[in-house]
Amino acid sequence: MWGIVPAAGIGSRIQPLAFSKELLPVGGRATDGASRPRAVSEYVVERMLVAGATKICFVIAPGKADIVQYYGGRFGDASLCYVVQPEPDGLCDALFRALPVVGDDEDVVVGLPDTVWFPRDGMARLPPGRFSFLLFPVTRPDLFDAVLHDGGNRVTEIEVKRPKPRTQFVWGAFRLPGRTLKELHALWVTRAPRDPYLGTLDGYREAIGLLTGADDV
Repeated sequence: MWGIVPAAGIGSRIQPLAFSKELLPVGGRATDGASRPRAVSEYVVERMLVAGATKICFVIAPGKADIVQYYGGRFGDASLCYVVQPEPDGLCDALFRALPVVGDDEDVVVGLPDTVWFPRDGMARLPPGRFSFLLFPVTRPDLFDAVLHDGGNRVTEIEVKRPKPRTQFVWGAFRLPGRTLKELHALWVTRAPRDPYLGTLDGYREAIGLLTGADDV
């Protein structure tokens, strides 16, 4: 299984930093008897490994070589690779940059590298072979992508940074088959202008049967 970490954002809300926002120290870990700071993105990578990912793809901007230097070629038991998003063209563009390495029959987990959520095995609870979201409540859902559902674990709409969202639940990760990611890409390339956010593709979900009917919360 692949894990995709979109790490190409500039982090304008917390700048200036002397390093990529994904390496911001949050908490720590004990290594060889000593404590060291822990990069915030380590949390989502760790959760991908718990879910069963054996390959992790970081999507980075051209100036983010510090992420490559920090992680190298492995993290735990997972092999790492990196693809470059030349321009900051949004989450959809970033995710689809990883398509050349993802097989149709491989499941993919996607998580945001600047968000920490619990429980640690949350991704592992998402069902394999289906498009499903991991949700959690926040006090300011207007700053995130709020996810509405019908009460029966079926997604009905994603509200992208709306001033008054109708729910406090936002997505922090999702899982889907590689072929579904490719179908989303096929829809995305037909749009003009192309959607920067995954949630705005929701309005056209009927075209390919995604994000309704079969999707879990």
